[in-house]
Amino acid sequence: MEWSCGLLTPFLLALLVLFMVRKLFGRKGNLPPGPRPLPILGNLLQLQSREIHKVLLKLSKTYGPIYTLHMGPKPTVVLCGFQAVKEALVDNGDKFSGRAEFPIVDLTSKGYGIAFSNGERWKELRRFSLSTLRNFGMGKRSIEERIQEEIQYLLELFQETKGRGGAATKDSLARWVRRAIEDVYRSQGISLTGNLYNFIPSILNYFPGPHHKLAENYQAQLEYAEAIVREHENTLDPSSPQDYIDAFLIRMQQERNNPHSQFNLSNLLTSALDIFFAGQETTSGTLGYGLLILMKYPSIKEKVQAEIKNVIGRTRRPCLTDRVKMPYTEAVIHEIMRFVDFLPLGVPHAVTEGTVFRGYALPKGTIIVPVLHSVLYDPTVFKSPYEFDPEHFLDQNGLFKKCEGFMAFSAEVWKWTSTNNMEKERSHLEREPVPGKDWHAWSYIYI
Repeated sequence: MEWSCGLLTPFLLALLVLFMVRKLFGRKGNLPPGPRPLPILGNLLQLQSREIHKVLLKLSKTYGPIYTLHMGPKPTVVLCGFQAVKEALVDNGDKFSGRAEFPIVDLTSKGYGIAFSNGERWKELRRFSLSTLRNFGMGKRSIEERIQEEIQYLLELFQETKGRGGAATKDSLARWVRRAIEDVYRSQGISLTGNLYNFIPSILNYFPGPHHKLAENYQAQLEYAEAIVREHENTLDPSSPQDYIDAFLIRMQQERNNPHSQFNLSNLLTSALDIFFAGQETTSGTLGYGLLILMKYPSIKEKVQAEIKNVIGRTRRPCLTDRVKMPYTEAVIHEIMRFVDFLPLGVPHAVTEGTVFRGYALPKGTIIVPVLHSVLYDPTVFKSPYEFDPEHFLDQNGLFKKCEGFMAFSAEVWKWTSTNNMEKERSHLEREPVPGKDWHAWSYIYI
């Protein structure tokens, strides 16, 4: 009897563990196949790489362009390749337009703002932000003069830092982009701890780790943004808003008696940070890598220089209307953004309703991760994806051609609000000659 009781306890424990594992990792709906997950951790150990996008692309060679990974106990559907990403995020954009919910977002932005909100909050804030930024010049020629003024400031920084090496150049780019974005809108690898926090936060809240530092840093950014907002409150003229913050404050006043209004201080602070950081890091980073690329390919740089001289010359500043006359330069700019691949993974999405995709039943809320790297380097779209070749964006007549597979920052039908301005800033810098030199701005820098 004692012997049988001694076996019964571990047997029941084993059944309990088996039940929990099946409950956590059992197929929900008819999800795509994927690697077998471990209890609790799922497939996180397979993702410990500074180049996680390459790990995901490699897994697609085994499981196909759409497969399932378990980030902890949560199933996540990964999309690889142009066709799979396009079918989901473009052709079925409404069904895949939700934002995945992660505890790390609750720890920082708490779901406020544009970037990681969902539903009516996201729709209303996005609509307001796009409308407001357009009113202040986004997408219009009026913004061009501001960008040109900031480019002059950047060229002066380049003159000051000439010969001082890469650190000075990177700092100059970051400072310039920060100033440019402020003016326009005014009028590390994947760590195990970071991944685990998203899926077992109730446990890791009691342990030290980078998730606590992340929350502290984000709080400091919010406090900085709030100080700027308070300054705007002191100078606010409801009849004449000067920038995005002013416009938001006016809307807050208009809806102050609406308990369901999305126009509150929390959404203002987080939205302002979302817009600012969406443009700063991507723009300065892409510019820096672009300089390196043109230094590596001098023949391409010389063709760009020749086109700049022929179209713009040295007596005036470049303008947006020059773009249609400079197909090779336009192609080089796009190829830089493709080749740099600054955001290899798209923002995680969520299915907004139960849907069947390529024969698989995806329940509402299923997390979707698009691998943009797999699109930008898809050999079915770009003839030589691992080579830097502006011909990817030129037709047989040497004219610029748009490429459906160009998803450098987003694959969605709607674009992030900073995208237009990022392209304009890069476009102007690419074409701006350095005073007194036979080089344009790109080739003047030492990195």
